[in-house]
Amino acid sequence: MRVRAGKNRQAWRIREFLSDKGLTMADVGRAVGASNYLMSETVRGIRNNRKILAYLRDLGCPARFLDLPEDLKSKDAA
Repeated sequence: MRVRAGKNRQAWRIREFLSDKGLTMADVGRAVGASNYLMSETVRGIRNNRKILAYLRDLGCPARFLDLPEDLKSKDAA
């Protein structure tokens, strides 16, 4: 069994966050040049596309929803 990249990612909360901002997952995908499929898999925690996750983080999506990889957690440390 393969361990999912962002197994604790809260897809429904991420979608809710985007909706509150007036955005869709397709909007985010277009902004970073990612397909809808890649966007969906990243939000669901199957993949860890760093462009998408960094964009969501920079929009203000709470890190607890994103279950970020270690290299993206330390934005402020960079």
